[in-house]
Amino acid sequence: MVTPSLQLLSEHACFGGVQRFYQHDSAAIGLPMKFSVYLPPQASNQRVPALMYLAGLTCTEETFATKSSAQRVAAELGLALITPDTSPRGAGIAGEADSWDFGVGAGFYLDATRAPWSTHYRMESYLLQDLLPLIGDALPIDVQRLGITGHSMGGHGALTLALRHPGRFQSLSAFAPICAPTQCPWGHKAFSGYLGDAPAAWQQHDASALMGLRSSPVFAQGILIDQGQGDKFLDTQLHPHLFEQACATAGQPLTLRRHAGYDHGYYFISTFIEDHLRHHALALV
Repeated sequence: MVTPSLQLLSEHACFGGVQRFYQHDSAAIGLPMKFSVYLPPQASNQRVPALMYLAGLTCTEETFATKSSAQRVAAELGLALITPDTSPRGAGIAGEADSWDFGVGAGFYLDATRAPWSTHYRMESYLLQDLLPLIGDALPIDVQRLGITGHSMGGHGALTLALRHPGRFQSLSAFAPICAPTQCPWGHKAFSGYLGDAPAAWQQHDASALMGLRSSPVFAQGILIDQGQGDKFLDTQLHPHLFEQACATAGQPLTLRRHAGYDHGYYFISTFIEDHLRHHALALV
């Protein structure tokens, strides 16, 4: 049964299923939050597994639904698609909308510990404690059969959340993720703002550092990452080679595909999204 706080904003028939956009009250954030869900046709008569997609800097809960071309294959596979917003909205913090890579649209999928951000910028708790339980209760989705993926900042979120919460996600992939945020300008800006001068806390949200603590595989079926070689952020912000090295040391199977000519945007994502959906379906469907 739909809970009273869950408000359906719009829905659209799509490949035999339905693309929906919701708003709800979040206890973790303390503000209303939006998310999107694609329900495949199979959800009309049974609970279906799901893939959570975490979007990148400046994006919203609508970006993936409108730009990725993911619904056609998701309908074939019987896979729901969940996309949360990328940050709280309306927190009223001075300067929160001044930068495109910090504050609004740039929550980095962590719980801020530094004031004033710590009051509302609690995206990790929001996803795990608010959104997923709500979806499991209100929608025909089996949140125990859940994969996670994401792009750029969202790729960072997918990798770190999967490593920080072993067993919560059954499959993992990413597009052009920020693989070592403690070693790039985006990460330095976000972590110093949200977490303060706390190197140990920074390491807990760095996928390469987290994988470096492992001595055995987390995902035996492997992790899939796609990276465009024409990505202007590759050398300065993303550092996939560091995550690749950490996976090799940990014995974690990783397929890191490097694609000549592809940039950082959704033309790149839409080209390879089918491969990611099928990667997750092997573990979930």
